[in-house]
Amino acid sequence: MEKRFKAPPPYAVASVDNALRIAAMLQLEGPLTVSEVAERIGVAPSTAHRLLAMLVYRDFAVQDANRAYRVGPVLELAAHSQSAASKLRAAALPHLRRLVDLLDESVNLTVRTGDTARFIASVECSQALRVGSREGMVFPAHQTTAGLLLLAELPPEQVAELYAADKPGERPDPAELRAELARVRRSGFALNQGRSERGVAAVGVPVHGADGVVVAGLSVSMPSVRYRKDQLPRLVASLRATAAALEADLRG
Repeated sequence: MEKRFKAPPPYAVASVDNALRIAAMLQLEGPLTVSEVAERIGVAPSTAHRLLAMLVYRDFAVQDANRAYRVGPVLELAAHSQSAASKLRAAALPHLRRLVDLLDESVNLTVRTGDTARFIASVECSQALRVGSREGMVFPAHQTTAGLLLLAELPPEQVAELYAADKPGERPDPAELRAELARVRRSGFALNQGRSERGVAAVGVPVHGADGVVVAGLSVSMPSVRYRKDQLPRLVASLRATAAALEADLRG
């Protein structure tokens, strides 16, 4: 059985969730101030300060001379300060916000590492029934809209190597995956209806870097009850226009 997006635990601990979100933000974006953290996670500055103090205590964060917080020794092992992902995220956010204003649905920007897809930016829409932020989360690439887009750009032999039978974890059916990636390559977009999460529909297009290589997947996600097949052309056109604008910024 394929893994689905994880639902929040029945007894979620908000403080733990917020601390983990902050750690992911520091790793993806670089230094942040207390006020920036407070605004992003929707808590009072005093609460943000306490959460950051605990991250500092456990070496997940450190405070620099300018009183901003950045990744600490624990996260530095995996973090790339001001990495390509961080710069991509910073360039993409204004475009994502405009796309949310246009479509009034949540949008995501996702990159691939091996056979996993990581959401590096999410902007939620304002509707009461909406798909929540996935920012900082990591999922199997073949189960996500953007992950399929990124896998479709790889040579067939590289995809086969990623999903070799002797690799750990759940493997997709090779023939089904090849067929799915072929459809994505032909159409230039990916449509995901309940593949990664029941009740969610998502559409995505690729984003190319300055060198023309695909660097990310841009997607819009919505509750399945709001998705209609006749919306697809408009969604794809809006996504492609946003991707093109972002690509122009990356080239510049």
